[in-house]
Amino acid sequence: MHESVLLQEAVAALSIKADGFYVDGTFGRGGHSRVILESLSSDGRLLAIDKDCEAIKYADSTFGGDQRFLIDHGSFASIKAFVDSQGKLGQVDGVLLDLGVSSPQLDVADRGFSFLKDGPLDMRMNEREGETAADWLQNASQSDIRRVLWEYGEEKFSGLIAKKIVERREQAPFITTLDLANFIADIIPNKFHQKKHPATRSFQAIRMYVNNELGDIEEFLASILSVLKVGGRLVVISFHSLEDRLIKRFIKSEERGPKIPKNIPIMDIPRDPHFVSVGKAVKPTLKECEGNVRARSAVMRVAEKVAGNRMTLSYEASGNA
Repeated sequence: MHESVLLQEAVAALSIKADGFYVDGTFGRGGHSRVILESLSSDGRLLAIDKDCEAIKYADSTFGGDQRFLIDHGSFASIKAFVDSQGKLGQVDGVLLDLGVSSPQLDVADRGFSFLKDGPLDMRMNEREGETAADWLQNASQSDIRRVLWEYGEEKFSGLIAKKIVERREQAPFITTLDLANFIADIIPNKFHQKKHPATRSFQAIRMYVNNELGDIEEFLASILSVLKVGGRLVVISFHSLEDRLIKRFIKSEERGPKIPKNIPIMDIPRDPHFVSVGKAVKPTLKECEGNVRARSAVMRVAEKVAGNRMTLSYEASGNA
């Protein structure tokens, strides 16, 4: 069985209480959930969430008989509603997110995530909702395709790829993963084929866009304060710089409290931090990276909800009033 990246480190960071209530917002195939359950007593509870229908089926078959385990189908962006339905809003001891695509999704060609296996160009984590990657590529404007490839994949050839995609789709639509992957590989100069498959960044970008992955993170962060109890932990494993940047900025912002307005001579501002960072960003060991290529880009950040100091700090701006 594939082991989740930073498995032991992530569960340890939750600082689990035997009778606590925890949320695994990205169940996948239950790697983190399994270890969390090992630390819970009969009074503890774990709520798992996943967009993927196959993940829900796996959860039901594997943990369905465990009274401590609950599973909801949907996005972690809706965590507030899921937790509220359990009557636990503001009472959660810890929330874990393992972002990005799961190994089972990559391994099954029919899901359309892999550029190494031929399958329908789908890429949806929830196959029951939203637009497939094939449909989006067929209907999106050239400028939108370029923007997505650049913003989500940092693809330096985004403009050229977008132009060629629009030209090609007029003759024949992109239907399969290998069709798109080989098409992109033929566009990018050979000297850029050395370290990664030339379609890596494009596939990543399209997947993130089709699944609204950054939007889900933003919605999740907007509600996490109302979900956690004071002392509750937030643990997030990211695999993309854009994801990690969102998490890092959120924690810093909530840790810092309100910003000080500029050019105001004297002003009293209540400092009321909501989170404190727990340790530094954690990355996988060399040994884990050697055994799992996916681990190489992983970054884990941990924060704890605090009551807030309600301190009033005085600031004096320089210059004339």
